[in-house]
Amino acid sequence: MALPEILKANVRIPVIGAPLFIISNPTLVLAQCKAGIVGAFPALNARPESQLEEWLAEITEHLAAHDASHPDRPAAPFAVNQIVHASNRRLEHDLALCVKYRVPIVISSLGAVPEVNQAVHSYGGIVLHDVINDRHARSAIRKGADGLIAVAAGAGGHAGALSPFALVQEIRAWFDGPLLLAGAIATGRAILAAQAMGADMAYIGSPFIATQEARADPAYKQAIVDGSARDIVYSSHFTGVAGNYLRSSIARAGLDPDDLPEADPSKMDFGAVTGAKAWKDIWGCGQGIGAVTAVEPAARLVDRLAEQYRAARAALCR
Repeated sequence: MALPEILKANVRIPVIGAPLFIISNPTLVLAQCKAGIVGAFPALNARPESQLEEWLAEITEHLAAHDASHPDRPAAPFAVNQIVHASNRRLEHDLALCVKYRVPIVISSLGAVPEVNQAVHSYGGIVLHDVINDRHARSAIRKGADGLIAVAAGAGGHAGALSPFALVQEIRAWFDGPLLLAGAIATGRAILAAQAMGADMAYIGSPFIATQEARADPAYKQAIVDGSARDIVYSSHFTGVAGNYLRSSIARAGLDPDDLPEADPSKMDFGAVTGAKAWKDIWGCGQGIGAVTAVEPAARLVDRLAEQYRAARAALCR
């Protein structure tokens, strides 16, 4: 299972910081990259759409300056998430900017489209595609994606319902390319476990919501610190696609977390009844938050993950 160089060079531990809708911004991405993991943000976080070019310029310029000043420890690469769905009217505009700035890694979600892969390949970038089952995985690779992100049960936001053991096992039966695993990974030991299952890297999101750099409501961050797996609700009600959300935010919106109707899969919006909106008011979160005990700098979180990862490897070797 050979990883492309871009996923190995300057990466301190095998982790991509998942792109967090509304929350990820250049400040968080730069902190993650400088700490030695791949930082990522959704293109749609830059609003209005003209802001995306400002963000890409800021990130590329800051990382270049960091590398020039720290030749002994250059930053990890960054990634941009593109929502490949009919509801995303910005896709063509945002993809053109990724090509212009030669974004090293593009993460595609909610649709596999050959033209997206071809555009990224035109300058030497790679595409990783989110999948929740083997059928989606096969389709993504057939359409030209370079690697896969297996979004298993327990992942924050839009997530699958399959066990990570089953999902990775089925994909690895036929695919030997780059494979990442998402789903309640919040410790260095869990990163190592993902590799033991057959994944190359871990995809970690929810713990980074509770960092100082994250663009999240302080109450959201504190809810993650205070929460555990029992505080996560899995529902399609809010966007039409099944996902994991914090119970407290659902209750605060005036809804019963234990009695949420299923939504039309073609619907990609929420708020007509309560005025609450997915992600802004209804907070996405994964089941691994029991490991999060404080709001802290992203670099400190990466340091702890790295130390836990080394200790777990050493313990298994013994």
